[in-house]
Order: sequence, then structure tokens, then C-alpha cells
Amino acid sequence: MTRAITLHDVSKAYTRGVRVVDRLSLDIAPGEFLVLLGPSGCGKSTVLRMIAGLEDIDEGLLFLDGEYGNDLPPSERDMAMVFQNFALYPSMTSRDNIGFPLRIEAPGADPAPRVDATARMLGIEDLLDRFPAQLSGGERQRVAMGRAIARHPSAFLMDEPLSNLDAKLRNHLRAEIAQLTRELGVTTVYVTHDQSEAMSLGDRVAVLRGGVLQQVDTPRTVYALPNNVFVAAFIGTPRINLLRGLVRAPLDGAMTISLGKQFLRLPEPLSLDHQLLRVQQGREVIVGLRSEAVRIAKPSAARPGEVALTGLVEHLEFQGHEVLVHFNTGSRPAVVPELEAPRQRSDRPARRRRREGTVLERLRERAGALRAGSVATLDEPGRQDPAPAPAEPRVAGDLIVRTTPDIRLRQGMQVPLLVDLAHLFVFDQHGERICPNPERLPELEE
Repeated sequence: MTRAITLHDVSKAYTRGVRVVDRLSLDIAPGEFLVLLGPSGCGKSTVLRMIAGLEDIDEGLLFLDGEYGNDLPPSERDMAMVFQNFALYPSMTSRDNIGFPLRIEAPGADPAPRVDATARMLGIEDLLDRFPAQLSGGERQRVAMGRAIARHPSAFLMDEPLSNLDAKLRNHLRAEIAQLTRELGVTTVYVTHDQSEAMSLGDRVAVLRGGVLQQVDTPRTVYALPNNVFVAAFIGTPRINLLRGLVRAPLDGAMTISLGKQFLRLPEPLSLDHQLLRVQQGREVIVGLRSEAVRIAKPSAARPGEVALTGLVEHLEFQGHEVLVHFNTGSRPAVVPELEAPRQRSDRPARRRRREGTVLERLRERAGALRAGSVATLDEPGRQDPAPAPAEPRVAGDLIVRTTPDIRLRQGMQVPLLVDLAHLFVFDQHGERICPNPERLPELEE
């Protein structure tokens, strides 16, 4: 039997009333593999523990198969949890570790048949008589998974089960987890900060930031249509190119997006998405370009919907099957830490602060900028001639392009580029996607 899990406006706060999970709502279908994805401290493990009953829910509702489950003890939720640190009993053999929850559930029953069946499924029959100290990291994780599988639970809860393993073993076990969960057909909630795991495992991915749900959808949709700057920047390898742009939409000329020393000329007739950009006339926006949206080619080779740029090669990353080329196009990087954070809800008054901020606030802003890398923030609305920003570490280019290794490039070369505007992302000053397919139509007074 598998289980449907529903979270409705669930919140959790610890010390000083700071919410680590803020009004989270999720519907997890029976048999679905849902991945909770986000950076460290975003609240994803807390969500998992609230589902398991290991943490109390401060606000909101939890439904298990449509029945109220907030006050249900963990032992009655029929769920199995796989922990990051394996959580094996060091004084028990693998056989005893797998069979321990079975003996607790049914003291008079013999757990051996289910333990043996689980071991065959995981290919660990020869490890059953070993102690955890005699096992490698991958073997311990298989035993920990076996302990969960042997119970035949209605849901698996996995809290970063592969994060302590090396990359090669992590990739191998990732494929095993995907195959096992498909065969068992059990509802699975999987927590990770690794977007590669999330994209390869999940039927759907729920992206969290600061305890607030940013987007939940299929991996393909989350990648192709990110709701905001944070989702766009968090999903995808290499990281999406985010540049500061300025929309120019004269009535008697072509619409362009200025990127500093160069600009993107939008082809006419304008598509519906590009027509909506007229509302942003004269405003700064954030332009997003995936590395595959730009190719190295002369303007004469442009296809419909492609526009030309030029870039100076600053750095080459040889990956074997491909090369990542870092170009300097004269553009301004536009990863904005404030926009990556969840927006404050309109029903919650924002705290007033002095323009210069306290020392603690300035330190927090600086820490946020360091976590996001070298950035250039958008100017505050209505602020003229801002003071020059302090010098930041030099970044190898402002645009990363993926290409094949047969193209010979060297540092310092001036290279023609073609940008496919069908894969152009534009975000407004609030960090929300306005192109393509905006979540809502922009208003003129915004």
C-alpha cells in the first residue's frame, strides 16, 4: 500500500520566532517520487521530519490519505526514514539492523524471510553477517535502505542519503534508488541540495528558499520555465548566465535590451512574450541565458530568431566531451542576492530600516553576497548616482557558452556569437519571470 501526503500552509519556527518553514503547501500523490531541493538551511529536512512526526507542526495541516495527521505519533504513520549518516546500530550485524524494526513491529514473527528477500533485492546477501564497522560507505547505505525496505512502508522519507559518499558511488546508488522506488511503487520524499540528483530522480521537484516554496513541477518544466531568478540560478549546470539589461522600446524603432556595451535586438514582428516587455520600457531587468542558448558562429550563419554578439575569450574549461568557454561581452553580471531570497508576503509588514543599515545588517548582506559569488546588485528604485561599489574579485567572463571540443579557441580571441532568443529569459526587478510565458501579466503601474 502506498500513501498520499498533503501539506497545507505548514509552518515551523524555532528560536526567536524565526520560521524555518513558512506556509508550505504540497500535494504528494500515491507512488510519486517528490524531491525537496534547496540550499543548506532552507528547511527541506524540517519538512521531512514534520511528515515523519519527528517535529511538531506549529501551524497548518498534514493529511495522510486524506485523514488529519498532525497529532499521529511516528510509529503509527507507517513510514520508513533513511538518514544521511546511515544511523546503523554498531553492535548489530547487517542482518540484525535490517530485522530490528520487524522484531519491534511483530515480536513473535520470524523476520528472516523478509530480511533475506530484501538482501537479495539490494545484492547484499554476503554482507548480512558483517558489522557496520566492516562495511564501506556504500555498503552501509544499502543496509540502511534495506532496513527501510524490509518494513514494506507506505512511504519512504530519505534525508540526503547519498551526500556522504564519493561521486562515483553516489551516481551508482542514485540509479539503484530510482530503479527500486519504481519497482516498489511506494511514495518517496527525497531531500537533497544536489540539483543533479533532483533532476535525475524526481517525478517532480519542489524548490525551497528560506522555508518558502519557490516552485514545484516536473524537472523539465523547472529547468525550462523557472518561476524566478533563484530557481533559474539554482537549477542547471553550468549556472545560468544572468546579466543586467535595460529595455529600450521606442515607438518608431526596434525593441532592444541593452547589456552594457552590446545589445540584443528583438526580431520583428515581436512575439507575444517580447511584446509584454514594452511594459518594462526604460527599466532594468535581469536577462537569463543558458549556456546552450548561445553558440559560436558568424552573423551570416544566423538562423531565424538568432541575434549576434561578440565575446572575448577569457577562460576555457575542457570537460572531455565538451568545452565551457568564458567570454567577456562587456555585460554586467546580475545575480542579485536580495532577489534570490523569498519575497515577503504582502500580508506581513516589512521591517523598516535605515538606508545605511546597522553593522549586523551590513554583515548579513555581505555574507549573502559571498554565498552567491561575485555579483552586481540592481540599483534601488529612485536612487540616483549610487556610490561606486567596492572592488570585487575578478570573474572569468560574464557569459559561459557550451561548445564542442573540436572548435579551437585560445585566450584573448574575439569570437562571434549567436544568441537564440527562443531560449531568452527575462526577469523583472522583483525577480519574477516575465519572459517567456509570465506567471501573470504585468501591470502598467508596477
